[in-house]
Amino acid sequence: MPTQIKTASHIFFALTMVCVGLIGLIDRNFAAVWVGVPQTFPNSEALVYVCAFVALATGAGMLTKRFAAPAALILLAFLLAWTAAFKGQFIVRAPLEEGSYQSLGENAVLIAAAWVLYGWFVKRKNMKANFIASDTGIRTAHIVYGLGLVAFGLSHFFYLDLTAPLVPKWLQQPVFWAYLTGGIYLASGVAIIAGIGARLAACLAAIQIALITLLVWGPMVLSGDLTPMHWQETIESWALSAAALVLACSFEDGLAFSSIRRRDIPAAAAAEAEQ
Repeated sequence: MPTQIKTASHIFFALTMVCVGLIGLIDRNFAAVWVGVPQTFPNSEALVYVCAFVALATGAGMLTKRFAAPAALILLAFLLAWTAAFKGQFIVRAPLEEGSYQSLGENAVLIAAAWVLYGWFVKRKNMKANFIASDTGIRTAHIVYGLGLVAFGLSHFFYLDLTAPLVPKWLQQPVFWAYLTGGIYLASGVAIIAGIGARLAACLAAIQIALITLLVWGPMVLSGDLTPMHWQETIESWALSAAALVLACSFEDGLAFSSIRRRDIPAAAAAEAEQ
């Protein structure tokens, strides 16, 4: 993947997190990325500002060379902790409801993006790689992403009555498009988890998420006819688009397991591959 595209995806994601932080401060409420806090949670108002500050600070940090790696690591740790504390409860309460996994899947995509960005920054600065930044770690991040896409795909089938009405009327055949996009998510997720055609699958998923953001939520934003729920969904879709772009750029070769690099191949095999 060209360095310029990877850099652009990194900047887009970082700016997105800055915007998520600003939105939280302006609305004085949890941005879509942080939805899931019970109303009875103590000091939830203070937590709103903590989340906004983390998003704003880590996003700004990832725009600098000096603080990019620690900022990405802090964002990754915070997302993991948040997901375990607040998104995991949905699965505990309703393990047989697909919506529980859909909610978790949204955070999984952001976690995977922060994870691979940390790996990029560590390697760019020639820092000593720990497990998170290792090839095995990046492969794990890809699997997390794939699982998130599978959850998205299943939600299109389980909640067809909610998905189909969102299809723009000019496309017609909303049920067809709901099934098609759900199938693409499922196929892409499975391909990424299996490591077969993963780079193509990640690119396809990124394009689809971006198109959904533009074609479904974009017109609602322009019309000004946004309910609070639709506003949250728009922010979430925007953040997922930025994360998906980062992840699409993280598949750097055509090998089945994309995190395996040429330097990991025995010298003899690498020499034979060059012939």
